[in-house]
Amino acid sequence: MAAVNLVAAARRLVIKVGSSILIDPETGRADEAWLNAFASDVARLRQRGQQVVVVSSGSIALGRVRLGLHRRRRLSLPEKQAAAAAGQNLLMRAWEQAFEPYGLSCAQILLTREDTEIRRRWLNARATIDTLLGLGVAPVINENDTVVTEEIRYGDNDRLAARVAQMTGADLLVLLSDVDGVYTSDPRRDPAARRLEVIEALTPEIEAMAGGANAEAGVGSGGMATKLIAARIAQHAGCATLITLGERPSPIEAIEDGAPCTFIAPAVSPAAAYKSWIAGTLAPQGSLTVDPGAAAALKRGASLLPAGIRAVEGRFEKGDAVLVLDAAGHEIARGLCRYDAADAAKIVGLKSAAIEAVLGYSAGPTVIHADDLALTGP
Repeated sequence: MAAVNLVAAARRLVIKVGSSILIDPETGRADEAWLNAFASDVARLRQRGQQVVVVSSGSIALGRVRLGLHRRRRLSLPEKQAAAAAGQNLLMRAWEQAFEPYGLSCAQILLTREDTEIRRRWLNARATIDTLLGLGVAPVINENDTVVTEEIRYGDNDRLAARVAQMTGADLLVLLSDVDGVYTSDPRRDPAARRLEVIEALTPEIEAMAGGANAEAGVGSGGMATKLIAARIAQHAGCATLITLGERPSPIEAIEDGAPCTFIAPAVSPAAAYKSWIAGTLAPQGSLTVDPGAAAALKRGASLLPAGIRAVEGRFEKGDAVLVLDAAGHEIARGLCRYDAADAAKIVGLKSAAIEAVLGYSAGPTVIHADDLALTGP
């Protein structure tokens, strides 16, 4: 599929913007002209009904200027954390000012690696992003560099962007780089270097190209090698990846106008990848037994409501995987429960409207949403 069609067909896009693109190298401040042109890209996509999540670096680069930390010197971890704290509000101000002329609102989300690896936090983060997108707001996501340490951080926003694409079920991950794709060798040193237009499988040979010849592509904390690691994460989550030159104005429009890029195909659809993860990867922490009506509804693709539950077993937390059993005790599905075991037991057999009165809060009308449910029985 041509890149122009990939962009136009995507329901939800995650676009990663690195420091080398966003920061003016002369001043160390946000490049307002580039940001304004990029905001026009986002506005155009939004007008077509597409949802856009931005993963943006830049807080440390902006913060070190504000704090007077020399731009050429390697920062210690405490200095990086201080710079991130000082620069994050500058970064968000730059995004707000860029989006405002187009009538767009944005919201800051700071994530750590645990937010995409611990299921309960993963569900909470996904719900927040989904809610913002539903309200027409563009989430601007960055790693929470003020609190993470080297041992527990992503290390680069390419991988963070891939995890966000996985978390949100995005159709397309766009990684903006300082080269226009993956090359067989370094195009700045080898005139015979050939850009790979389409990559169906990320083989060791292709990864070796990125780790060697393309290693310097994408200044900052990443590089082409990290972009292919990110593309592999996205690929197995059912998300396509485009790697393209980000320094040009309106880089998404440029792709649709035929600008060169590298397309990395997904392995499966996002929904299929997610359901496979639920069914085959997560260890169930308990079970919910449902009545025949609920069992039939689940097989038709419905969500599990408390009214259809007859029994709760096990000790599980919100976001844990649980088995769904029919009245005879046979497994029919697995899913991520939106209530912990104690609260699920309190609402067994109740109508959804009664949840808040019984529990004092509501995590939604469903105990397991259809999107978080994978059928496993015959």
